[in-house]
Amino acid sequence: MIFKKYAKIAAFIGKKMEKSTFLIAGKHAVMEALKNPNRKVFRIFLTEDSKKKLFKDSLDTNIIQNVKIFYKTKKELDRMCGKDQISHQGLIAEIGHLPDLTLKDFVLSNERKKNILLVALDEVTDPRNIGSIIRSAAAFNIDGIIVKERSYPKESKLMYKSASGCTEHIHIFKVSNINTAMRFLKSNNFWVCAFDQDSKKNFTEHDWNGDFVLLFGSEGRGIKKKSLDNSDFQLSIKINENVESLNISNASSIIFQHLDFLKKNNFLKN
Repeated sequence: MIFKKYAKIAAFIGKKMEKSTFLIAGKHAVMEALKNPNRKVFRIFLTEDSKKKLFKDSLDTNIIQNVKIFYKTKKELDRMCGKDQISHQGLIAEIGHLPDLTLKDFVLSNERKKNILLVALDEVTDPRNIGSIIRSAAAFNIDGIIVKERSYPKESKLMYKSASGCTEHIHIFKVSNINTAMRFLKSNNFWVCAFDQDSKKNFTEHDWNGDFVLLFGSEGRGIKKKSLDNSDFQLSIKINENVESLNISNASSIIFQHLDFLKKNNFLKN
């Protein structure tokens, strides 16, 4: 009887979560997922207090059509967030993964585009930092982010919350090896710029005409030596000498904004 009881529980849990789905939390993360026609949203869990906001935002777009809605208490949503301890803002969604676009397919489909900017994250693993980088990259029109598939927290509620819905607005290329990806891009006329705090050249002094990969290293150890050796240029952000370094998400935002400014104001050749 005990075994039958647990079998029923296991079957129930299996029905509750679709295969290859995961949970995201927070108003912006959930709403942007709902607005993305390429993102499958299976279920929404929300409190009575957040119901009005959801239905108001959905009124004109019909984005919650065919999505199952379940009402929960705040404590129940807190438990669904588990150890992440993030503010769900009364909204959690069960979603599927986006279809993958390969780096090769992206390059082939953008052969005529000028001044492409890609970001590569070399062993960056902190979900909050990755989410913040995704948010900044989308805000400043970066064309895509390259991550190591094995270390990318693709189902992290914390990452999706930090990205504030911007995972829906930028290509994320998951690769098995960052250096292999860099070699492929270099063979397709990309330049690799590694950001290293020990570099003497300020990134604002660099000529940004052309297609570039902006390479960032891990939060603690920085860029691996092999990756640094494979880069074409090594650049840094000049900061107050009394400050040791910037957080990677802050540093990347500064760089992205500067390059977006150059593009929008026609400082780069088309």
